[in-house]
Amino acid sequence: MRAQQTARGDPRRWWGLVVIALAQLMVVLDATIVNIALPSAQRDLHMSDTNRQWVITAYTLAFGGLLLLGGRVADLIGRKRAFLAGLAGFAGASALGGAAHTAGLLFTARALQGGFAAVLAPAALSLLTTTFTDPRERGRAFGIYGAIAGGGAAIGLIAGGLLTEYLDWRWCLYVNVPIALAAVLGGTWLLHDHRPGRAERPRLDLPGVLLGCGGLVAIVYACSEAEPRGWDDPLVLGLLCGGVALLAAFLRWQAHAADPLLPLPVLRDRDRAGALLVMALAFMAMFGLFLFLTYYLQQVLGYSPLRTGLAFLPMSAAIVVSSTQISARLLHHLPPRALMTPGACLAAGGLFLMGFLPVEPAYVSHVLPAEILTGLGMGLLFMPVIDTVTSRVAPRDAGVTSATVNTAQQVGGSIGTALLNTIAISTATAYIGPRLHAPATAGGLSPAVRDRIVKEGVVHGFDVALLWGAGIMLAAAAVAWTVITRPAAARTPTAPDPATAYATDYDPHRMRAD
Repeated sequence: MRAQQTARGDPRRWWGLVVIALAQLMVVLDATIVNIALPSAQRDLHMSDTNRQWVITAYTLAFGGLLLLGGRVADLIGRKRAFLAGLAGFAGASALGGAAHTAGLLFTARALQGGFAAVLAPAALSLLTTTFTDPRERGRAFGIYGAIAGGGAAIGLIAGGLLTEYLDWRWCLYVNVPIALAAVLGGTWLLHDHRPGRAERPRLDLPGVLLGCGGLVAIVYACSEAEPRGWDDPLVLGLLCGGVALLAAFLRWQAHAADPLLPLPVLRDRDRAGALLVMALAFMAMFGLFLFLTYYLQQVLGYSPLRTGLAFLPMSAAIVVSSTQISARLLHHLPPRALMTPGACLAAGGLFLMGFLPVEPAYVSHVLPAEILTGLGMGLLFMPVIDTVTSRVAPRDAGVTSATVNTAQQVGGSIGTALLNTIAISTATAYIGPRLHAPATAGGLSPAVRDRIVKEGVVHGFDVALLWGAGIMLAAAAVAWTVITRPAAARTPTAPDPATAYATDYDPHRMRAD
């Protein structure tokens, strides 16, 4: 346990948290900063409405699909090395995306960003969990981390508005280069990590990577193809069935692999598995909100990119306040589900209000209260989820367990973006088509009437998709209340050390080196 004592007494650990927070902000920010730039990039690179979601989905899918591998890489080569390598690769992929002149190259760069983020993010979170082991310090550190994880998404929308309006949409990608450089310099000096000895290092589970990533890609691609083909199309059904079969084979393989990519005891803990499901469901709903609200504000209400970004500011502020001033203070005094459940219900209420957007300007009456409710709810949700997943984990598996948090976020976001975008486009098409092709009156429909019908159809599609998002968020609340039974940390004073408790259940011999 010497390494943990050193970390606990390191006077520079809070500056190290600044570096970790900066890297996490870049990863989370990049998932949404492109949202504001997406309408401009779509016009510039001639993307279709169906394919535009791949700018987001290529990133989140590569991120989510490779996170378990990235977590194992961090356990294998050391978390600090993985952290710095992920930062460098992320910067290079961002520069490639900023220079893209075709949609295909932009999709490729976004996938590369996601791949390097899959190495960076679990390394950052596992550095955080192994640096701050004191319960009180851990609560404050997770409060900052949770605020960044939640608020960074909305901050990305504001930054995207500034960069798109005053520079160019490409700077939404170029901006990552100086941020990554600053984090590399700070991380090299401030972060500490003990590289595991040869006997402690796990081997990479390449069959697990192929099965897990293949299953996730198949399911997300099926959701994206459902809009032009229909849910009953043979290709869509085949992809869905194939994806489920690959994931089932992945779980079966993990049960027998010598060094599994995802040790199944990590998921056998009921509270941990429930918290991961809550995170996945919450992000399924939230990624759709960012996408639809961006297009509503820019294309329907005519907001500029900067004004659109500023319109998200109340949500960002609500997430930061809720996570740092409410959730962080109550984390060790209430059971996790007592924070997760009301948080998910508040967020569901915000999404429900957002599901009644009119064509006319309605920011103050509809958007603002919905943003505040959603932000408060997500701020309550983040911290107890992250704490529940990452506590009581053996140091050998800190990287891969940290990766499961980000996997739940990104896979949920990938499936949610593809699914809700499909629902929105299909609903809008069903609304617009009959009205535009109805028996024409004398002289036909005027351009103003046609434009009005199209806007009404687009907004109707957004409304229906957001109501689906509210239902998904209510499902997250139900899972939190019924599945997670862990008591408050403050009520279990005799609980074992968080770094060793899980190791006792999992494999007592793995702690010999400590």
